[in-house]
This record gives sequence, structure tokens and C-alpha cells, in this order.
Amino acid sequence: MTTIHKKREERLRVLTQTHDGFLWAQGIRFAGMDEAGRGPLAGNVVAACVIMPPEPLIPWVDDSKKLSAVRREQVFNEIMKTALFVGVGQAGPEEIDEINILEATKNAMRRAAAGAKADIYLIDALQGLGLSGEERGIIHGDALSYSIAAASIIAKVTRDRQMEALDREYPGYGFAGHKGYGTARHIEALRALGPCPAHRRSFIGHFV
Repeated sequence: MTTIHKKREERLRVLTQTHDGFLWAQGIRFAGMDEAGRGPLAGNVVAACVIMPPEPLIPWVDDSKKLSAVRREQVFNEIMKTALFVGVGQAGPEEIDEINILEATKNAMRRAAAGAKADIYLIDALQGLGLSGEERGIIHGDALSYSIAAASIIAKVTRDRQMEALDREYPGYGFAGHKGYGTARHIEALRALGPCPAHRRSFIGHFV
């Protein structure tokens, strides 16, 4: 067995032996939830809700931030083929500006969970969504739960694709590269071009 395979097996043990493994063993229907895009200056905040079966396990499921863009796309496709349920919800810049990013993120998560019909929701860091089942907020959940990690990949890839589309719609800002985050290049373009409809006005006030 190669070193890479050993590391992936160890990561799967970490991700499945506690939260997910305990619930699978009890036959409880549960979902993992995570979001992408709370911090950027532009674009939607995107949430995902997934229900994963105990078999087959997808070896490369992990916190989306730990995977390359190419690997995330590959694992995204595997999750979409394997998952029992995948829901995606989002909130756009106008909603974020109107009610703040935390509340907009909660709305995106509620939309993602619609139709999941889970008894328990494992959620990365958040609670208080008012979902139909028990909510368990897990700090750093995308590094501790297989299902939350799968949700993090769905949310991240979905949002990255949106930002690549925005790059074509609003060229000059570099959305495809920085994905809306406040990089030096993005701020420079924002000051030179002014904001576009994809920007969150409540986030960019001191840059323009």
C-alpha cells in the first residue's frame, strides 16, 4: 500500500468513526451540511446538504480546502453519483446586504435542507436553523465528519463554478482566480472599475 493510500485510509477513519459511524450503526437517517463563500466581497453564499450512505466510502472525501481544484471536481462527481440526497441553497449579494451574512447563510442552509427528511443534521459550526430534525453544530465539522466534508465539497465546487461564470459576465475583476475574496488584485480592480452587481455592498464600503 502506498503512503498516499495509507493517509487516505487514516483520513476516512477520522471522518467516519465518530459522528457518522455512530449514527450509521444506529440506522439513523442523517445529513451533513456546510457552506462556502461567507467571507468574499462578491458572489453568493452557497450551502449544501447531503445524505451519504455508509457504503461505498469515497476515499478522497475531505474538507474541501484540503483538496486541489481538480480533485474537488472529481470527488464532487463521485458524491453526486453516490449520495442518497444532495440539496444546494444559496443567498445572493442583495440578500446578504439586507439581512447580514450570518442570517443569509442560515437561509441558504434552510434552502439546501429542503426535502432532505433527515432525523439529524450535522452542521459545520452553526445551529438554530429551525430544521425538521435535530441540529448538531460541530466546530470544524468539515474536518471531523464525512458527511459534512462531502457537503463542503458540493458547496465549494458549486460556488467556484458560479464565480467562473461571473468572471465571464463581468470581466476585469478576476473572479475566476480569487473567487471573490479580497485579494490585492481584486481590490485594485474594484477601485479601478467600481463595483458590479455581484459585489456585496456591505462588504466593500471601505474599498471604494
